[in-house]
Amino acid sequence: MKHFIFDLDGTLLNTLTDLSASVNHALRAFNMPEHTEEDVKQMVGNGIKKLIELAIPNGLDNPLFDDVHKAFMAHYLIHSLDATKPYDGIMEMLSALKNKGKKMAIVSNKRHEATERLCRHFFNDYISVAIGESDRIKRKPAPDTVIEAMTRLGADKESTVYIGDSDVDIVTAKNSGIPCISVLWGFRDKNFLLSHGATTLISSPKELLDF
Repeated sequence: MKHFIFDLDGTLLNTLTDLSASVNHALRAFNMPEHTEEDVKQMVGNGIKKLIELAIPNGLDNPLFDDVHKAFMAHYLIHSLDATKPYDGIMEMLSALKNKGKKMAIVSNKRHEATERLCRHFFNDYISVAIGESDRIKRKPAPDTVIEAMTRLGADKESTVYIGDSDVDIVTAKNSGIPCISVLWGFRDKNFLLSHGATTLISSPKELLDF
């Protein structure tokens, strides 16, 4: 493979602590019950609006949904780097792929501004294409962000692989017509991934170099 497209949260970065802190900050602001990190871990993967929908009582029917969402975004844009860091072995893996002449991109259901900020902060030496959720492009599992990333990389389906940690990523890769490698260090476990159609799994970033 020549082109590697990565999910961000749960694949390259462990963002769970900062996501949980921002969720609970927003919930506290409106006197709503808070969640543990394990709770939030099960809510992530489908974008911030879905995260808030799952986090607040009555979801989208809650009249304070928009206010909680805005409170989350305001807090997260300031605090998204407090505890977030790459998983062990990620930086070494990216360096090795770059040295092999591979081209890489990130596609995420995180808001585009936050996706770009995190990519620049952690991966600027390795990854130049980072695409997040925005009003102009459909989020995963629609293939749109992956197709845009492939276009910007100059990639075709035969030379591209997608790497992610969730069921959303498996469906995204299928919808994009490219293979998916599912990672076991992220937000979903092996049994969950297999039950949602995972075909190729790796337990450490260095295993990706075999592809």
